[in-house]
Formats: sequence, structure tokens, C-alpha cells
Amino acid sequence: MRKRIIVPIPQEAEMPDQDWLNPEDIAELEISSEDPDYPIEFALLADQVSGWRAAGPGPQIIRLIFKQPQALRRIFLKFVETQAVRTQEYSLRWSADAGETFEDIVRQQWNFSPSGSTCEIEDHPVQLSAVTVLELCIIPDIGKDAEIASLEQLRLS
Repeated sequence: MRKRIIVPIPQEAEMPDQDWLNPEDIAELEISSEDPDYPIEFALLADQVSGWRAAGPGPQIIRLIFKQPQALRRIFLKFVETQAVRTQEYSLRWSADAGETFEDIVRQQWNFSPSGSTCEIEDHPVQLSAVTVLELCIIPDIGKDAEIASLEQLRLS
């Protein structure tokens, strides 16, 4: 019998190189809240590394409203939690009609644990055309309202 050891892919992997869109140039933002020390720009702009954090506990929404309809081919998300054990859920949805109706892209849960799983990286290949609104909803701890949502990186191409 032949066998091989599979080397696990580290969750701390670097974000792959890509021609990422600059949200400052193409979109306006709506957010449900933000900690003044961790504004949303810290998660969206390539030269920032500390990420965004909500101002308080509970579900949060980050909405990009594009100035012109965009074709999106990739959505990269990175979440980091080093302090709390929690089960986070996020969902991504998009609209082609300025937010009148939305289509789901993905809904996913992740278990964070400071002793093991501290980083969630999601790299979603998509084929979306004429996107006018992209919305990220984060429930930081399913069934509880005590945890604060955060997002290390959100990149689009």
C-alpha cells in the first residue's frame, strides 16, 4: 500500500497576490458601527494591517455601495480572534439593483478557539457582474450578544 503524509495548509497563510480593487476609488461604505481605534478602512485598504472592529457587541453589517456597477471575480476575507472561544457566522450577499433585492453568495460558520483555531481565511471565487451593493453580515457569536465582531481583511477583485 502506498501512502503519503499530507502537509496541512497553514491558516496564517499570506493573502495571494492579485490586482485588488481599491474601495476608496469605487465605493461608498455603510457600517452598523466601528471602534474609533479600528475603523473599516483598516480592513479594506492594502496598506493597513490592524483590521476593523465593531463599537459594541452583537451582529454587524458592512455594506459597499459601488459608484458604478462592478464585475467581481474574487472575495477574500480574513477574520482573527485570539481572545475568546466563539462560533461566528458571516454571510455575503450582493445586489444588482442598488439594494432593492439581494442574492446570497455564502453563509458560513467558524469556531474560534485561542488554544487552536484563531484565524479564518476565506477566498471565494465568484462570477458576479453589475454588482451595485456588496453586503457582509457578521454574527460574532451565534446565540449570544456578548462578543464584538471584527474583520482583519476584505479584498475584492
